[in-house]
Amino acid sequence: MIVDIHNHILHGVDDGPKTLEESISMAGQAADAGITHVIATPHRGNGIHFNRANRIIHQVMELNRELQHQNIPVTILPGMEIHLYGEVAEDLQKLDSVLLTLNETNKYVLIELPDSHFPSYTELILYKLQLVGYVPIIAHVERNEELRKKPELLFSLFQKGALFQVNAGSILGKFGKSIQKFAYELIKYNHVHVVASDAHNQHSRAFTLAESYKVIQHEFSAMYTNYFRANAIYIANGMDFTSFQPEKMRKKQRLIGFM
Repeated sequence: MIVDIHNHILHGVDDGPKTLEESISMAGQAADAGITHVIATPHRGNGIHFNRANRIIHQVMELNRELQHQNIPVTILPGMEIHLYGEVAEDLQKLDSVLLTLNETNKYVLIELPDSHFPSYTELILYKLQLVGYVPIIAHVERNEELRKKPELLFSLFQKGALFQVNAGSILGKFGKSIQKFAYELIKYNHVHVVASDAHNQHSRAFTLAESYKVIQHEFSAMYTNYFRANAIYIANGMDFTSFQPEKMRKKQRLIGFM
């Protein structure tokens, strides 16, 4: 069983596939790679896409019907990638909430930070989420420019209950060498809890989760691959799990030579 907790497989809702046929083709690609369960996580609240829970649930049901009809052995589950904003904890608690936790477990919440900076209010909002029973998972932490410069911030976030997801494409070097290097360092210092595809299409951003697991096993060990695979299953089921103890990361200082 292989679970992908972060991707954009639903059509016409964000920057993922445009048509149902493309979604079905992506699901076939996932199945070919051994993925059995896919939590669809369309963007929400990033200034462009404002998807609502009921629409996502409806499209998940529609896609599952098509996949069953075509005998594609992948199950799609509902979720959402929520861009960080001030009232996310309050909005999740509303009876008619437009937001979704991962697989509607009412536990794990996939949170997206801006790529360019680390908002000053981040820790406060994540703390508010945890006060009301949610566990925030920070999506593709390796892509945040400020976290790459100040990796010690991640240790602080983990100590306060946040979990971290890294993209399979980053591990494979698809976003450049510097991001790949940082993703490796995050694994080395136990700052990664789950790996996901963040797939958007079949080509430039495909379901490369299984491929990334092979690289992780080669570069680190099977222990890490098994850990990430198991954690994804725990997350999909809304279950607690024990994390590897992280080590503090510090930005390496450049030495200045004296003449």
